[in-house]
Amino acid sequence: MSKILIRGAKVLGGDAQDVLIDGETIEAVGTGLSAEGATVVGAEGKILLPGLVDLHTHLREPGREDSETVLTGTRAAASGGYTAVFAMANTFPVADTAGVVEQVYRLGKESGYCDVQPIGAVTVGLEGKKLAELGAMHESAAGVTVFSDDGKCVDDAVIMRRALEYVKAFGGVVAQHAQEPRLTEGAQMNEGVVSAELGLGGWPAVAEESIIARDVLLAEHVGSRVHICHLSTAGSVEIVRWAKSRGIDVTAEVTPHHLLLTDELVRSYNPVYKVNPPLRTERDVMALREALADGTIDIVATDHAPHPHEDKDCEWAAAAMGMVGLETALSVVQQTMVETGLLTWEAVADRMSAAPARIGGATGHGRPVSAGEPANLVLLDADYRGEVDPASFASRSRNTPYEGRELPGRVTHTWLRGRATLVDGNLA
Repeated sequence: MSKILIRGAKVLGGDAQDVLIDGETIEAVGTGLSAEGATVVGAEGKILLPGLVDLHTHLREPGREDSETVLTGTRAAASGGYTAVFAMANTFPVADTAGVVEQVYRLGKESGYCDVQPIGAVTVGLEGKKLAELGAMHESAAGVTVFSDDGKCVDDAVIMRRALEYVKAFGGVVAQHAQEPRLTEGAQMNEGVVSAELGLGGWPAVAEESIIARDVLLAEHVGSRVHICHLSTAGSVEIVRWAKSRGIDVTAEVTPHHLLLTDELVRSYNPVYKVNPPLRTERDVMALREALADGTIDIVATDHAPHPHEDKDCEWAAAAMGMVGLETALSVVQQTMVETGLLTWEAVADRMSAAPARIGGATGHGRPVSAGEPANLVLLDADYRGEVDPASFASRSRNTPYEGRELPGRVTHTWLRGRATLVDGNLA
């Protein structure tokens, strides 16, 4: 690979600097840098961050290639500034064996647009009855360290305890989809004023909060790590804050859509707003933003959930739950957290790169933008404003809640170990 000179970028939003990439590594960071024969990228006024890391992505392959494939999903990731994604286990077949996680891992290697780290299922078939082959998945070529039945909750306390005990042996983490199933039977949206007015089945906040409370206590008892997926309520924030104050080893994520959208949007009956956990209230949204700012919530994760047209273009009750998010995540965080003064760009780099890489053990990602580090980088034009057009997405699916909405920021370049995967907004 030839040398690349990124000229005049605001590294982590700070003063303008030049960044010289040589091969897979950052060779130098400073002002007035030069390199004979280097490809020069004019980056004046743009923000340079470490490549983003998503701890919660649904790539759908194997089994639902009509929604997404590893190739299309990683192309979407590169378009959004990501250099590594963690692929959830709810595929067909479920990623509950060494063979399936290795298949996903190798598909990621072949795609080349970002690193793909498979997440292993906690239980066989996501059925919540018997532990999956956790050790075998960890020892496989995929080296799985994160385990989740996401899409379903590990609601059996004994199974959850055993999983926490098992992964402790090799420093793994269980990522919980916190949803008490009996409290959410028939649920269609957040339980509250809007659900009562619309006559739709309610998904109460306590269904999430009760599982989080149980699991942080189990993690404390076992001395293991637990990660809370897509935290969505003000009450959940308080439980995680309390757990951290006790020294419990818990981390938590919030999605971009839970930082911006509320259950008032469900009044349109547009299934694009149907998601699990559901969109909550304005009070919850504000609590989530504050918690992300103060570190109670550790990271932003997309929960990128692609669905084909026919699974969303139907009546509300029949529609699938989920939204695509890889290509809009950084813009939503810019609008909700940076432009509101809640986070600096340096803090964004922590919440969307360093911290998720640390939680998931993504070696070489989330590193500082400095000499000697891997050249995993994203360049953002933060001054850009434009309407979201799903037709331009690299993802195979188009179920975005932001269609036609103006969002700030546009990723112009992404580099994976010094190789451009996105150039001037176009996939390499």
